[in-house]
Amino acid sequence: MRKFTTVAASAAVVALLATACSGGGEDPADGDGDKPTQATSNERSDKVLTVGMPNGEASANQNPIAPGAGSTSFGYAYAIYESLMQVNEIKPNDPPTPWLAEKIEWNDDYTEAVITPRAGVKWSDGEDFTADDIAYSLQIRKDNDELNPDFPGQYGDITTDGSTVTVGFTSGQYVNAVKLYKLLIVPKHIWENEDPVTYTADDMIGTGPFTLKSFTPQSVTLVPNDSYWGEKPLVGELRYDAFKDNPGLTTALTSGEAQWGWVFIPDFENTFIAQDPDHFNQVAGGGFGVDVLYLNNEEKPFNDVAFRKALNMVVDRADISATAGYGVWPQIKSVTGLPQPSGDDFIMDEYKGQELSVDVDGAKQVLTDAGYTWDGDALVDPDGEKVSFTLTNPQGWTDYLDALAIIGEGAKALGADAKVEPVVQDTWFNQVINLGDFDASLHWTDGGSTPWNLYSNIMDGASYVPQGEPANWNFGRYQDDEVTAALADFKSATSDADRMAALGTVQKHFVEDVPGLVIWSRPAVAQYSTVNYTGFPTAEDPYANPQPTGPQAALILTKLKPTAD
Repeated sequence: MRKFTTVAASAAVVALLATACSGGGEDPADGDGDKPTQATSNERSDKVLTVGMPNGEASANQNPIAPGAGSTSFGYAYAIYESLMQVNEIKPNDPPTPWLAEKIEWNDDYTEAVITPRAGVKWSDGEDFTADDIAYSLQIRKDNDELNPDFPGQYGDITTDGSTVTVGFTSGQYVNAVKLYKLLIVPKHIWENEDPVTYTADDMIGTGPFTLKSFTPQSVTLVPNDSYWGEKPLVGELRYDAFKDNPGLTTALTSGEAQWGWVFIPDFENTFIAQDPDHFNQVAGGGFGVDVLYLNNEEKPFNDVAFRKALNMVVDRADISATAGYGVWPQIKSVTGLPQPSGDDFIMDEYKGQELSVDVDGAKQVLTDAGYTWDGDALVDPDGEKVSFTLTNPQGWTDYLDALAIIGEGAKALGADAKVEPVVQDTWFNQVINLGDFDASLHWTDGGSTPWNLYSNIMDGASYVPQGEPANWNFGRYQDDEVTAALADFKSATSDADRMAALGTVQKHFVEDVPGLVIWSRPAVAQYSTVNYTGFPTAEDPYANPQPTGPQAALILTKLKPTAD
């Protein structure tokens, strides 16, 4: 682990941008694995780059910081508005790259950050970008809970001396530093006369490499911002089209109608890549995001740690990754639940090299030692009741439902009666997962730059609420005071040694208590075509999260080059 000092990275971003514009002809850095290397041009192309997301029509709300706005759901907000820093979520331990902020310096306990804005940046209406814009963008989040999902109730004083912005926090934010870096900045001179919660920002005045040309709920068009402070984009026009569902976007990507997006494509090698193997790509990165089988720790059979341990020993994660995830979602191997290699530096010495494996006989022994018996093939708990449970997730989430079926097969090997029960998506979001009305259900975790989010989302008593009340995390209602204290200690610690000591406590309980089952890693994944443009993140050069819906889009768009074919 490291403290984030971003000054040194300034030269790196200049070098990256310079690489994007230097030279012409064939550039090995633009190669996509074993794909043929393509000749490129340094002249702006008139070819349209069409971006797609399967989120339905866009709402007529261009506010880039309002929840549910169409501009963020489609992703075009991230080509128009920019963040303070670029965070490579594929390599979460790497320092951030300065973007609208030239540097951000934290105090030792991460309760205060001093932000230095980049000089020479202008808004797309010609006004200067200043420290006041940063201070204002933070202040409206502090003043409006609706705009502040990242630091709820945690902002302290926000001040500026004209050249820097100082933002205080009510608690240490070591684990949340990246959330500050990724905040989009809006122009004070326009927004200060509006209600930032209800303002629809129709003109979309930003600092980013593109500006809004036209909007309909079905299609949004952007054109290059010729006054952009960074490398001038070579993409002549961006179009964000609406697709109502996964099959619709899959068809668009496989036909070439859309050239950049993200949708889960079962058997993507045959369904997508094989349609144009020289130009079609699917790339996945690393990070700390995972999918977890949340177990209801307060009800049978998962209120017994012995059964949780036994189930963990019979889940075939290799089969789940290969069959349910078609190899898109990497297998989790470490007993700590950490994805690798992102988590390697955070695995305690006692767990290094310890891997999850299927062990039905060992699991049955754990159950026998805990007082379980069998009636024929049926597993009977120490109270004399046959063990049964239901695995629940939304209809249509095929990767999740296929994973549940494999988990159910493992449970049946123990003699438990496990049923997979799909439910309506809205019901799952609003009545099942958050209220704790389930036996076992898959859900994702946040990523971040450390394992804190992963463990906190599963185990943090600070997120505990009784069943029947809506939970934001800790859906399985796990409680252990020592774990809760250790997670708080990790978050507020001022030294790496203290953080690792706290993490050791959390990790020990995760391994021994099995509060939930981490199933697979959930890296950022995207599909793209290099027929017209190259320079997207690749497996060999994972310089950013490859998806178009995030602050990294501004970086990616400045690195794309037209093909010269």
